[in-house]
Amino acid sequence: MITAQDLTKRYGDRTVVSDLSFTVRPGTVTGFLGPNGAGKSTTMRMILGLDAPTRGRATVGDRAYAAHPAPLTEVGALLEARSVHPGRTARHHLRALALTHGIPKSRVEHVLGLTGLTEVADRRVKGFSLGMGQRLGIAAALLGDPAAVILDEPVNGLDPEGVLWIRTLLKSLAAEGRTVLVSSHLMSETALTADHLVVIGRGRLLADTTVTDFVRHSGAGTVKVVTPDAAGLVRHLTAPGVTVTTDASGGLTVHGTDAEHIGRTAAAHGIPLFELTPNTASLEEAFMDLTHDAVEYPAAREGAAA
Repeated sequence: MITAQDLTKRYGDRTVVSDLSFTVRPGTVTGFLGPNGAGKSTTMRMILGLDAPTRGRATVGDRAYAAHPAPLTEVGALLEARSVHPGRTARHHLRALALTHGIPKSRVEHVLGLTGLTEVADRRVKGFSLGMGQRLGIAAALLGDPAAVILDEPVNGLDPEGVLWIRTLLKSLAAEGRTVLVSSHLMSETALTADHLVVIGRGRLLADTTVTDFVRHSGAGTVKVVTPDAAGLVRHLTAPGVTVTTDASGGLTVHGTDAEHIGRTAAAHGIPLFELTPNTASLEEAFMDLTHDAVEYPAAREGAAA
């Protein structure tokens, strides 16, 4: 289990992470999401003891990462796949890591095979593609057969087959009872892989929930309504945060409230409904809706003055 408790990190007068608390539990894949500059990488570095928190603490298992006598067997991490000496081969890089923990050579060969690198194991890393570098970083993360895994953008540079492989791998690690924390900008892939989400923005916690509940309770969903009294229904639905648009056939698309509220409102005023269909938001839509005020460099709206 990975626990962050009141984590805060300041650089001078700039607060990068602020009072951040969450728990990553065994047996699930937890997606760690946030816009660029949200503090995800800093948080992962604090969990791994690479950055000292200004306040608060992070633990893996029951202690700080640095306090584990054999940390590679407790948590495997991929933060920067290319942080490898370019003159080393993949096999030598992994064997060097293995020697620090007394890990046998057979385990090195196992993770080389697991990550599809056996045939290129004796090539120097400087000749690796981005995808091959990612696979080597994941092999290093799995080398100690750890109870917890932390991966930052693991599908970066992978082809479709590699993305599917990562998805299957993460699910299998969670199924074995391991703790899995994965940071990603690919919402579609996170929706297929993660069971739980921790979402942050500007260093603060925005959501800590299941993927299903996150999408269900998002304000990004819409409801399609067909009624012979569209004007009357719109009048009664008018409220802050609720928007209604009309399509070419006269149907309504309502944003900002749910189907239950619309149905109850229509019933209370005797307005018949021919159709009431919720359109659930995608994970990407739900994420954008939650984090739109936390984007570090928001794009200019279409049509805005230069």
